[in-house]
Amino acid sequence: MLSLHNLRLYAAIAIGKTAGFTSRVLRLGGGTTLPGTLARHLAPNILRQLSKQLDQGVVLIAGTNGKTTTARLLANILTESGQKIIHNRAGANLLAGLTATALTESSLVGKPHASLALFETDEAALPTAIQETQPRLVILHNLFRDQLDRYGEVDTIARQWHSALAHLPETSIVLLNADDPAIANLGHGLTAQVSFYGLEDTRHASNHIVHIADSQFCHSCGAPYTYSAIFYAHIGHYTCPQCGKHRPSPNYRLERLDLAGTTASQLFFSYPGGAFESRLPLPGLYNALNALAASSGALLLGVDPKQVRTTLEHFDAAFGRIEHIDADGKPILLALIKNPVGASETVRMLIGDIDHTVSTSETPHRLHLLIAINDKYADGTDVSWLWDADFEQLHKYVSHIVISGTRAEDMAVRLKYAGIPAEHCHIEPDLPRAMDVAVQQLPQDQTLYVLPTYTAMLELRADLARRGWVRPFWED
Repeated sequence: MLSLHNLRLYAAIAIGKTAGFTSRVLRLGGGTTLPGTLARHLAPNILRQLSKQLDQGVVLIAGTNGKTTTARLLANILTESGQKIIHNRAGANLLAGLTATALTESSLVGKPHASLALFETDEAALPTAIQETQPRLVILHNLFRDQLDRYGEVDTIARQWHSALAHLPETSIVLLNADDPAIANLGHGLTAQVSFYGLEDTRHASNHIVHIADSQFCHSCGAPYTYSAIFYAHIGHYTCPQCGKHRPSPNYRLERLDLAGTTASQLFFSYPGGAFESRLPLPGLYNALNALAASSGALLLGVDPKQVRTTLEHFDAAFGRIEHIDADGKPILLALIKNPVGASETVRMLIGDIDHTVSTSETPHRLHLLIAINDKYADGTDVSWLWDADFEQLHKYVSHIVISGTRAEDMAVRLKYAGIPAEHCHIEPDLPRAMDVAVQQLPQDQTLYVLPTYTAMLELRADLARRGWVRPFWED
C-alpha cells in the first residue's frame, strides 16, 4: 500500500509534468519554472527525493558570471563522453527551476531518466540546493556585486556558501577558482575534498585594481591584498603582505591563452598527470575561464582529457551569452550584460575584436551597438551598477548606439558621461523597434553588437524568433 509520503511525491510529479506540458503547448514559456513551483508546494522534499535516485549524484555550478556557459560546457562534455545527464539547460536556476528540470526528466514514480544531474544554481539558491541535493561536486566560479537589491554584499553570500559547504561529507568535492580571493577562501575548514583551478598566463593582466573590485581585503586579517597580476576586478594573483595568506596553487591550470577577437581562443591546459591544447570557438578572457572551470570539473568526474578537448572545439554558447545570429544576411552578436564586471569585460572583448579586425583587414570597422537595459526583478531593480561599468572604453570606437529597454534614458545619461557624443546615440525604448532601427542603420560588412540585460535579452530573442532568426530558447 502506498504511503501518504509517496502519494504526495507522485501527485507532485504528475502535476508538475502536466503544468510543463501545458506551458509548452500554449507557448507560455518553456515550462522551466512553474512545474517546480507547483511540485515543491505539494511535496517540499521532492528535489531531495529525486536527487537520491541518481546513481552518479549531483553537480552544482554557481558564480555571479559565467555559470550558464560553464554548465553548458560541462554538460556537453559529459554527454559526449556517453553519460546520460539531467541539466537545467534553459538556465532556470532557482530552486523551482532545478526541481522542474529534475521532475521533467523523471518517471511518474520518481525514477530519473539519467544517472547524473548537473544544475547551474543561482547564488541565493545555492545553500538550499546543497542541502537538498548533497552534491558529488560543487564548482564555484566567482563572486561579484550583482543585483544587491536581491542578494546583498559579496561577503554575505560567501558566508552563506561556506556554511552550506561545511556540511558536505569527505566524499564530496569542492572545486574553487584560485584567482578569486572570496572563492578560494571557501576551501578553508571543509570536510569535503578541495581542488583549485586558475589562470597562469599573466600576459592578460591589467596590473591595476579597479573600483569594481569586490574582494580586495584579506579574509584572515583584513589587510589589503597585494597583486602581482590582476586579470579583471579582483580576479588575479594575490598575497596578503600582513599575514602571508596568498592565492592557492591551482591543481588545474590555464597555462597560456591566445585570444582572437569575437571568434575563438586557443587554450593550453595542464592538470595532474598531463596537459592538452584546445581551440575554443568562444571569445574573451572570461569564456576561457569558463572553459577552464568546466574542463577541471570534467576531469575530476573522470572524463578522458581527449574527450574534453574534442568537446571544447565544437562548442556553441548558451542562448544570449555569446550568440552569433544571421539577420537576413546581417551579422548580429548577442552578449548578455548584467553587472559591472560582466559589462566591462564584454566591452573589452568588443574592442579587442575591433583591434583584431583592423589588424587583419583593410576595411575600417567601428562599433555599432544596441544596448537594452531593463530593471525587472530578474535584472535587478537597482541600475546604479551602470555607473561602475567601464563604458568609457567605448568612446574611441563607437559609430552608432541604439539605446532601449525600460531604463533606456538612464543608459543614455551614462553614455553621455562616458564621453559618447549625443549624435551617436538613438533612444528607442520599444525593443522590437529598436532592433529595426539598429539593423537598418548597420552598414554592409559590419556587425551589430547587442548588449542586453537578462529580461531584455529574453524579449529580444522572442522578437528574433518571431522574425525567424533564432529558435525559442527552450528548443535550443
